[in-house]
Amino acid sequence: MKNVTVIGGGTMGNGIAHVFAQYGYEVCLVDLSTEILDRALTTIGKNLDRQVAKGILSEEEKTATLQRIHPMTDLREGVAGADLVIEAATEQIDVKLQLFAELDRYAPGEAILATNTSSISITKIASATKRPQQVIGMHFMNPVPVMKLVEVIRGYATLDAVCQRVIDISRRLDKVPVEVNDYPGFVANRLLMPMINEAIYALYEGVSGVEEIDTVMKLGMAHPMGPLQLADFIGLDVCLAILRVLHEGLGQPKYAPCPLLVNMVTAGKLGVKSGEGFYKYTPGSKELVVADRFRQ
Repeated sequence: MKNVTVIGGGTMGNGIAHVFAQYGYEVCLVDLSTEILDRALTTIGKNLDRQVAKGILSEEEKTATLQRIHPMTDLREGVAGADLVIEAATEQIDVKLQLFAELDRYAPGEAILATNTSSISITKIASATKRPQQVIGMHFMNPVPVMKLVEVIRGYATLDAVCQRVIDISRRLDKVPVEVNDYPGFVANRLLMPMINEAIYALYEGVSGVEEIDTVMKLGMAHPMGPLQLADFIGLDVCLAILRVLHEGLGQPKYAPCPLLVNMVTAGKLGVKSGEGFYKYTPGSKELVVADRFRQ
């Protein structure tokens, strides 16, 4: 397997493209516009510069990595020679179903079709194709070049050989693959999102403030980042979408999204990506400042 296509040039997509190219794969990075692709390549270049500064890569390796990434806006052309396709588009089921139907038409018959979804059913996504046995979840963690974990999620029809191949590929990327079955939220988000949601409820109900809640989890439970700051980093819209998948899929009230989270997403306060969530974010500043609404 030498040729990988990544669908989506956003945070996850450019990180996945970066890692595959770094480890010697030829990567087609596909998105709808050249503007998105240009931003993705700029981000990859900056992240490679950090690796060079830390002595992880040489300048020559950085240059070679960038040369292996081929940006494209034509989906059919981008997947035509792929051995593995990884979809990293928006976390919306309708978008993914449409994409996988197209990938099934355009990708070579032997290609594995993977999705980086953080919560949506692999079995449901596979149902849009005529090759459900070759569809699998390959859930990377953010930031992809740094985080070691890859959740490898088997759909109902995923072949053992396909699962093993994706596990082997993950290891060749110096990642740690963990095999899980196809249930809402898989493992990572089934555990993480209720914790984040409960932290938001604690804020909503006046139990404590933003900094206080995060400090308890950082100092008391040795978490590197508090749950409210982590929610901002993930994106409050993404957190809400995952909680809704959990609530609908498992039918238990404990997964119901906190009304405060719903209101913040409705108001466009999405965290780091929008400049404000539970904290305020200023480009170029690393200072953590609680959003005005939540200051005590």
